[in-house]
Amino acid sequence: MYRQILESIAGVEVWPLIALVLFFGTFAAVIVWTIRMRQSDVDHAANLPLESDDEHQLNGDRNHG
Repeated sequence: MYRQILESIAGVEVWPLIALVLFFGTFAAVIVWTIRMRQSDVDHAANLPLESDDEHQLNGDRNHG
């Protein structure tokens, strides 16, 4: 049933290709962004689960809370 419906749609064969290109494009962009991150940003993100909210307020860090 689904096969007959999909075969009746004109141009349906292009959508899987578009989805694949979008997926790999997004994946590649995240990889490039991750590789280009500064080490200080990586260290900050790694320490976030260990910090308390009081430390952010004492340090005047308004970006995280």
